[in-house]
Amino acid sequence: MFMFLIGSISVFAQAKTEKIKVYGNCGMCQARIEKAAKTVSGVTKAKWNSDNAMLTVTFDESKAKIIDIHKAVAKVGHDTDLEKADDAVYSALHGCCQYNRPAK
Repeated sequence: MFMFLIGSISVFAQAKTEKIKVYGNCGMCQARIEKAAKTVSGVTKAKWNSDNAMLTVTFDESKAKIIDIHKAVAKVGHDTDLEKADDAVYSALHGCCQYNRPAK
């Protein structure tokens, strides 16, 4: 009975999947963006699509907030629809990773 209860609790974890607009260009960007998202405690999956610039993340809402994911990605040089990367970090990206920054 105890094992059933433990299994039931994990099924009801606060898993949520969200899409975030993240600016980037290439495979290096993809690796950097996905790695940054996964550094946030509670993020279990992160996949960035270069065709539509969307990051799909799955995370435990009891451990992570969506804004924390935006901040982690911006910290490595990639603007999101909510957070702007520091200009110095953006400038340090490899040339092919320097995407056209959105006007804010």
